[in-house]
Amino acid sequence: MVYVAILRLLTIGLLSGVVAVPFLWLQRGDGFEHARFAALMALDVGQFVTVPVALVVGLVLAVTGSWTRTPGYALGAITTAFGVIVASQAWPTTSWVDGRPSGLGDPDGELVMAVLALASGLVTTLVGLSIVLLRWSGYDSQAAPVRPRGPRRHGRAR
Repeated sequence: MVYVAILRLLTIGLLSGVVAVPFLWLQRGDGFEHARFAALMALDVGQFVTVPVALVVGLVLAVTGSWTRTPGYALGAITTAFGVIVASQAWPTTSWVDGRPSGLGDPDGELVMAVLALASGLVTTLVGLSIVLLRWSGYDSQAAPVRPRGPRRHGRAR
């Protein structure tokens, strides 16, 4: 079950992009819009680093069979909520950057960063929902498939 480990590490990579926000804070103006844009931009840059690293680690763990447990409801719910928050903050940022007067100076570059943040939020939401749906469906990657062997017996075993 290669995709289970990759899905788990992809989720961790998407959530770990937040680590870069305090270190890459590039707020140029005053006000909430400038702070929101700076946070989204730092999140984008952080995810450009953490997601590929997490996917490589997930692929290695999946190939070696080291981490095949299906992610839980908590990780799925946190990921979904995080994605919704990012998308709900990136959507107004795209209109702020493209509005009059335009954001900070380079409207094309700022719009690309805002759209990347919106895409990141939507992908994160979809990944979180897929984890929740996997768990809800009862899928367990560690459970061996049960195949009956021989004739079926009715009654209790002795």
